[in-house]
Amino acid sequence: MPAAPILLLDQTDSTNADARRRADAGEAGPLWIVARRQTEGRGRRGRVWDSDVGNLFATLLTTTRRPPAEAAQVTFIAALAVADLLDHWAPPSLVTIKWPNDVILAGEKAAGVLVESGAHVSGGLWLAVGIGVNLIHAPQGTERPATALAHHLRGDVAAAPTVEAAAAKLAEAFDVWMTRWETLGFEPILDAWRARTPGLDGPAVARLGRETVKGRAEGVAADGALKLRLADGSLRLISAGDVFFGEAA
Repeated sequence: MPAAPILLLDQTDSTNADARRRADAGEAGPLWIVARRQTEGRGRRGRVWDSDVGNLFATLLTTTRRPPAEAAQVTFIAALAVADLLDHWAPPSLVTIKWPNDVILAGEKAAGVLVESGAHVSGGLWLAVGIGVNLIHAPQGTERPATALAHHLRGDVAAAPTVEAAAAKLAEAFDVWMTRWETLGFEPILDAWRARTPGLDGPAVARLGRETVKGRAEGVAADGALKLRLADGSLRLISAGDVFFGEAA
């Protein structure tokens, strides 16, 4: 099955917002919406996503009949696809994933994922799988250090990819993982994700909206939720939030 088509825009407010508008108008996808520039790029928890020209801003609009809890598994597919994209231009040994879907290059954040969803007019859910990858520029002054692919190219690579080339590689890799998920289920996706995700067995701090919890990470559950053992011995399952690994609990 070929990868979903790519619509390349010179500018939009946010590729996720664009996907939402198209879904509300009845579009079902699959369609990649890629913009050279975003004026109102967003990350998780309402944060601003820096949108320097030359970086990749992409959203896959698609629909599913899966229940919301299962549909949310696409965040792991997205992280794996981005990791594959970076592998193509950077040394694969430098590419890892931080739970649940930040993609790390040489220890610093190079990409993020924001998945949004809603009821589609034709039934089921629409999904907007938003992906931002720092191809050339890395934001400054972030809570955690950020980097760009251009700083970590393999020796046989002359330059970071264009937006077009990166979008094509992302669409191709995403389609491979999506097909595996649809035919084999979530377990092989989670196994591949675990293989790229260090730090799941040590001290961790999770920020969950108005609550911060500390403990020791003990891997992930079958649905991808982080297992966090608290000081009182209880086990907390974290499905969403900002988690910092290796920090004293």
